[in-house]
Amino acid sequence: MPSRIIILDTETTGLEPRQGHRIIEVGCVEVINRRFTGNKFHYYLNPQRDIDEGAVAVHGLTSEFLADKPLYEDIADELYDYLKGAEIVIHNAAFDVGFINHEYELMGSDHTDMASWCEIVDSLQMARKMFPGQRNSLDALCKRYEIDNSQRQLHGALLDAEILADVYLMMTGGQNSLFADDATEHIEFAPKFLNTNRPKLMVIKANTEEQALHAKRLAAIKEDSGGECVWDAFITPTEH
Repeated sequence: MPSRIIILDTETTGLEPRQGHRIIEVGCVEVINRRFTGNKFHYYLNPQRDIDEGAVAVHGLTSEFLADKPLYEDIADELYDYLKGAEIVIHNAAFDVGFINHEYELMGSDHTDMASWCEIVDSLQMARKMFPGQRNSLDALCKRYEIDNSQRQLHGALLDAEILADVYLMMTGGQNSLFADDATEHIEFAPKFLNTNRPKLMVIKANTEEQALHAKRLAAIKEDSGGECVWDAFITPTEH
């Protein structure tokens, strides 16, 4: 079954939902089999309260702009259906998950524990393990992976989700330039045929000492990567 990943970000009126702060923007992009599908989820929301000046300085969203936007409860079921069962990637997940859970609590909904209806991946925690002691903000990761974030003058949920998607694909495998925005786009290669008259290639097999060194190297890779080593799939038991 295809791996469905949703990259999510929110903007809020302030930092703490328990102090009455609310979500004012939610943005998501869908990635299936490491390709952007174009299936996005994006709403601005009326929080029915004032927005902290510090928050406005970050995202630029004002009460005037949000006055005619829907309430969270108006889009809650649609968001739940969009996210349910997927792997949700969030940078500093505790922040966004805390706000989403709180919004459902305010509604008296049964969906107050987001972790119970989708899998949550914190890309910030991933980055801290990959780059300990370094800055791991979204901007810092963009610079590290040479991802263009020049449009990010202010924070925006959908824009940040799109940028984080690029970062996450690089963090989990690289070669992001191979993934087209249009999932139906593909690259066709012209077939190439071998010269049947060429001399037979010589095959030089590894000796016992070389095989032992190779196995030792794979064991080190497996340990460093938390038990994952893709080369194991290409080696028969007798080759270890």
